[in-house]
Amino acid sequence: MPHRMPTRILLEGRPGAGKTTVVRRLAALLRARGVVGFTTAEIRQGAARVGFALESLESGRRAVLAHVDFPGPPQVGRYGVDLGVMERLALPPLRSAAARPVPGDLVLIDELGRMELACTGFQDTVRRLFAADIDIVATVHAKNDPFTDPLKRRADIELLQVTRANRDALPEDLAARLERP
Repeated sequence: MPHRMPTRILLEGRPGAGKTTVVRRLAALLRARGVVGFTTAEIRQGAARVGFALESLESGRRAVLAHVDFPGPPQVGRYGVDLGVMERLALPPLRSAAARPVPGDLVLIDELGRMELACTGFQDTVRRLFAADIDIVATVHAKNDPFTDPLKRRADIELLQVTRANRDALPEDLAARLERP
């Protein structure tokens, strides 16, 4: 039986388009697959966005990745980023997926953004994941970035736009594709 190529999907969209919602729903829909990775969520105080939390898809553990009250460095916009959260929560499962891909596992990353990429260990791990024999779905900003631009141009990448119009149907569409052996 010929070996199939890994599925590599980048979900591109503007802030607020619904990328995180798509990844969360997709993770919940995938019954037959092991899912490795993380999602991020806004932290709000009233109407104001004050930070971002990172949640591990394996353990369900959650920690504050970036906050207006964090001193940094690094600093991304008005947020200080706690790189220790990437090291403790996000990286261990991703590193082991890159080193020892489990057949049928899927890596979900929300997102390949400036806060996450401030962690050089994360950049290295993402490069290793894209070289490994494993399916990947990751979200990316629409804007240009020296790390994500080359990924978007790779021949083995499918770049899908997330919009308000398609974000509700997208998780089911992707799940149907990804559940097939």
